[in-house]
Amino acid sequence: MGTLSLENLSMRFELPNGDAVQALENVSLTLQGGELLSVLGPSGCGKTTLLNIVAGFLQPTGGQLTLNDKPIVGPDAERGMVFQQGALFEWMSVRENVGFGLLMKKTPEKEKAEVVNHLLDVVGLSDFKEKAVYELSGGMQQRVALARCLANDPDVILMDEPLGALDALTREKMQSLVLKLWKETGKTIILITHSVEEALLLGERLIVMAPRPGRIHTEYQLPFAELGVSTDLREVKKHPEFSERREEILNMIWDMEEEIMGSSESAS
Repeated sequence: MGTLSLENLSMRFELPNGDAVQALENVSLTLQGGELLSVLGPSGCGKTTLLNIVAGFLQPTGGQLTLNDKPIVGPDAERGMVFQQGALFEWMSVRENVGFGLLMKKTPEKEKAEVVNHLLDVVGLSDFKEKAVYELSGGMQQRVALARCLANDPDVILMDEPLGALDALTREKMQSLVLKLWKETGKTIILITHSVEEALLLGERLIVMAPRPGRIHTEYQLPFAELGVSTDLREVKKHPEFSERREEILNMIWDMEEEIMGSSESAS
């Protein structure tokens, strides 16, 4: 796995009325292969914009980014995306969804079947492979989305609030699955979330972004993701440093939100 490098990334959106929004400004970050990064911040801090730039869906208006020393200029199979809603083909079976990318690459049928069966076993869906996606629960659909992403063997997995729509119990199970897949595959993962607890549990590195314009405010190196690979996540949350970091980050984001609200009231 190679290095993902972001250097002084900026993103400015021009509005139809002639105004402009500086969504990101001078964001610099280097991720080595196999690192798991979670990204937090108040609404409007540019989290999703940053992820879309790394995915190649947006071209930054300043700075540069590279993967494996090659410029990122558009979407590519080396970067896989998992959305909050799985963006699956509901009329296809689970097996067909997972194998879709391999089908597009004209992978031989036997090899495709082996990869798909293995990944369905990994995410616990072997017994559901002939089910249509619409027959599955939200959590199971996200398992399909993860398996489909992994089937393309990307260097980097980008996750935009992938667990946000799930109930609490399913979300906890999926958090454990994400950690299991991270450790077993060695993939580089960037995960956007609004949940401070989730960011702490799933990020061996965690960045808190500040808004207007979006930039990196604080970065943490954390032990919880590694602990969560082999320990029940509820036990991880009892770690004394977990509570300390959670309160610290909650207060940090709360202060940012208060500042945003104050600025909005002043402007009006």
